[in-house]
Amino acid sequence: MSKKYFAWFLILALALPIVLTACGTPATEAPPEPPPPTEAPPAPDPTEAPIVPDVDPSGQTITFWHVWGSGTTGEGLTALVDEFNATNEWGITVEALDQGRHSDMEDAMNAAVQSGDLPNVTVAYTNALDTWYQVGVMADMNDFVYDEYWGLSDAEIADFYEGSWDNGINAAGARVGFPHGQSLNVLFYNSTWAQELGFPNPPTTKAEFKEQACAATAANAADDDPDNDGMGGFVLWTGASNVATWAFAFGGDFYDDAGTGYDFTQPAVQEVAEFWKELWDEGCAFATESYPNPEFATRKALFTASSTAGYTYQVSAFEDDGATDDTWGFVAFPGVGDGAVDAYTQNSAIVLSNPEQELASWLFLRWFTSPETAAKWVAASAYHPTRASTVDLLGDYMAENPLWAEGIALIPLGVAEPGWSSYGSVRRDIGDTFSAILQGDVADIPGLLEELNAAAAEALEETS
Repeated sequence: MSKKYFAWFLILALALPIVLTACGTPATEAPPEPPPPTEAPPAPDPTEAPIVPDVDPSGQTITFWHVWGSGTTGEGLTALVDEFNATNEWGITVEALDQGRHSDMEDAMNAAVQSGDLPNVTVAYTNALDTWYQVGVMADMNDFVYDEYWGLSDAEIADFYEGSWDNGINAAGARVGFPHGQSLNVLFYNSTWAQELGFPNPPTTKAEFKEQACAATAANAADDDPDNDGMGGFVLWTGASNVATWAFAFGGDFYDDAGTGYDFTQPAVQEVAEFWKELWDEGCAFATESYPNPEFATRKALFTASSTAGYTYQVSAFEDDGATDDTWGFVAFPGVGDGAVDAYTQNSAIVLSNPEQELASWLFLRWFTSPETAAKWVAASAYHPTRASTVDLLGDYMAENPLWAEGIALIPLGVAEPGWSSYGSVRRDIGDTFSAILQGDVADIPGLLEELNAAAAEALEETS
């Protein structure tokens, strides 16, 4: 190679790194860090595998026996059943069949138990449901309520009012009834008349109750109307539900300490007996031959005990000739704390058949008692809700029915009567016993309650 060419080659060799450094990445800069490796997803936990139901309710047809065949309530039920049939994702079809009154329903179910031609879902009082459960006809709905896939969440269970939720449980802890509605045994209270008598507020203790009842009786005895003499205070009917509600208000119930039997000798029940006897003997309580709606509307009674479901009849009585235009409403039975009311819960139940139809029945009841559906049922039936969240959906209905709305505040005070098979006959014994208490001597009370205990124990044994 000539010296000339070698010189040019040397110049290019020395200049090329300078050009590359000026036009590209500095020679001293480290190359960029590579991205971190992607972490592999954790291995699935076999204990958290998706729950796969082992029963498919798709396409099932179920029969629903009920007691709401006519009027607004019946029309509302039909509309709800039609809505479920048109919208449920499983293609379940519910056939709703009216059976008449509750007594007719019980007769129909008793006959069906014998024939085997049973419905899938039925409506009944809890003691009747427990009777059919005892003979192996009804399902324990705890199996559905607490099912991991089809059941209710803890929040949904807590949404039910305690009084109505507890009503469907029998002595063995089985859920024989599922609550779809309720009314309340409350006191109807004439606040206008009470204020004229000098009482600005409803009574909160039994002493205040007696004072107001006796004052009303005295006012009627002193006026110019002989037809209201001996009236004015509390209309006393010795039905078991009235005994129960006063016992709840006094801090007791009808159960023994173990919760597996009855105890009518407990202090709260004896207190009811003595209190009633005192009111009766002093003329501050009286009886009527029929429902006391006319007496309450004409100031012949300051207090009556009634179901909130019957308030429309009382409203009608205030529209009759001779009725006052007084303001009245619902109050709790006074006693311990805020007092109490009786939760008259209405239950539906599932009849044993096969897994597919039983599940389809549960899915209908779960939908029927959901807050949105329950709000529609309230508007159709005028029953009070069994779930707190339903109240939030009833703003318009409550505004249109302010007297009905007074019952909402009393629902949390509701306590359930026993839901046992034996309670059907025990109820009659309670009424007979307390009628005898009113007609007898105070000294007879302990012995009569002991006799009631013995009769209740016998009834419980016969149905266990």
